[in-house]
Amino acid sequence: MSVSTSVTARRLVAAALAAGALVGSASVSASAAEPRFERSHVEISRVQADAPGFDDRSARSLNAEWVEITNSGRRGLNLDGWTLSDRQGNHYTFNHYRLAGRSTVRVHTGFGRDTSRDLYQDRRNEVWDNRSDEATLRTERGRYVDSVSWGRRHDRGDHRWDDHRRDDNRRDDHRRDDHRRDDHRGHIGG
Repeated sequence: MSVSTSVTARRLVAAALAAGALVGSASVSASAAEPRFERSHVEISRVQADAPGFDDRSARSLNAEWVEITNSGRRGLNLDGWTLSDRQGNHYTFNHYRLAGRSTVRVHTGFGRDTSRDLYQDRRNEVWDNRSDEATLRTERGRYVDSVSWGRRHDRGDHRWDDHRRDDNRRDDHRRDDHRRDDHRGHIGG
């Protein structure tokens, strides 16, 4: 009887260990997915690459060039160390900034006083190419969050808005519905 009890006990222990391994792997997968879910609420919602009027590098002209970042989630998100970059490798790093839930911040190219709704890159030159460029948002660890492209040069074969015709009387305000969202995960230097 002791041999039979010993075999049964071993089987129970083996079953318990297998169940524990299964539960452990499921919890690791769930925890790895949580940050991704949180980031999915943050996106580049609008881009105005071409400031209205003459590009004269004045404060008014530079600050009329901007990118909007929107957090559609309920919870605020710390963007400290996150970067916003263009195709040329120019980048802006968020410094001690928390984007509240269900809110938008506009990142201007020029100089100004940072507030909860407006941030300034403090640049003296334009960043975004009016004709063709890409705004990319990454976390403090360099993980891809979102990007918006405009113009003729695209990295992939998605040409949904290659026919986007620029009306000279219209401001070049790039909205999410006018442009293709990239969801590649390539590295952008900067």
